[in-house]
Amino acid sequence: MISVIIPTCDDETALAHALAALVPAAADGMVREVIVVDGGSTDGTALVADAAGCRFLRGSADLGPDLAAAAATARSDWLLFLSPHVALDPAWQREAHDFIDRVQMAGDTRRAAAFRHARADFGFRARLAEVMASLRARLFTAPYLDQGLLLTARLYREIGGHRALPGMVDVDLARRIGRQRLSFLRARAVLRGDAPGRQGAAVLRNSACIALFVLRVPPQLIGRLAG
Repeated sequence: MISVIIPTCDDETALAHALAALVPAAADGMVREVIVVDGGSTDGTALVADAAGCRFLRGSADLGPDLAAAAATARSDWLLFLSPHVALDPAWQREAHDFIDRVQMAGDTRRAAAFRHARADFGFRARLAEVMASLRARLFTAPYLDQGLLLTARLYREIGGHRALPGMVDVDLARRIGRQRLSFLRARAVLRGDAPGRQGAAVLRNSACIALFVLRVPPQLIGRLAG
C-alpha cells in the first residue's frame, strides 16, 4: 500500500531507529517497500538498509532530484517521504490507514497528510520547538521532512514532484500541494536529539528561508542563504 522513501547521508544509527518503527506496518503489509536513497554515505548506512531489506539507491547528494528519482521507482499507490532522523510513534499506522480509507471512500486521490512534529529531548526548548513547528506547518503550509509527508503517487506526479531547491525541497512540495489538500495527523514523528541542523543558528536560518519563500523571493537567493 505504501512505499516509504528515506534520504540518507552517513545516517547509520538514525536509519536503524527509523526503520525499527516501520517494522509492524511492514509485517501487516501496509508498508510494501522502503527505498533508501543515499547521498554518498561513508559509514554503514548501506549495510543497515540491506539488513532491513530496503531497496538502496545511490543518489547525487542533491536532495530534490534524489527524492524524485526514488519516487519514480516506487511500486505503491501511496508515497511516504520520511527523514532518517525521526521515528514514527505506534499510532501512526492506524491513523495513516484511516486517512487512506477516507481518501479512497471520498474518491479524492489528490490529498496528502503530515504527522505531528515532536522531539525526543526533554525541557522547555524542545516543547517550544514543537509548538513553533506546528504553527509553521499550519500557518505557512510548510511541514519539514521531519514530519513525514504521505500522499498519493498520482498527486506527486501531477504537481511535479520534488524540485532542486537547496534547503527548501520539502516546503516547496508542501506548498504546491496546498493547504486545502493537506491534513495533519495526531500521530507523532519524533525527532532524535542528535539530529543535525535543528539547533541555534540553523533554526533561525530555516525560519528565514521559509519567510522569504512565502514572500516569493527567488529560490536561487534562498538557496544561498540556506548554504
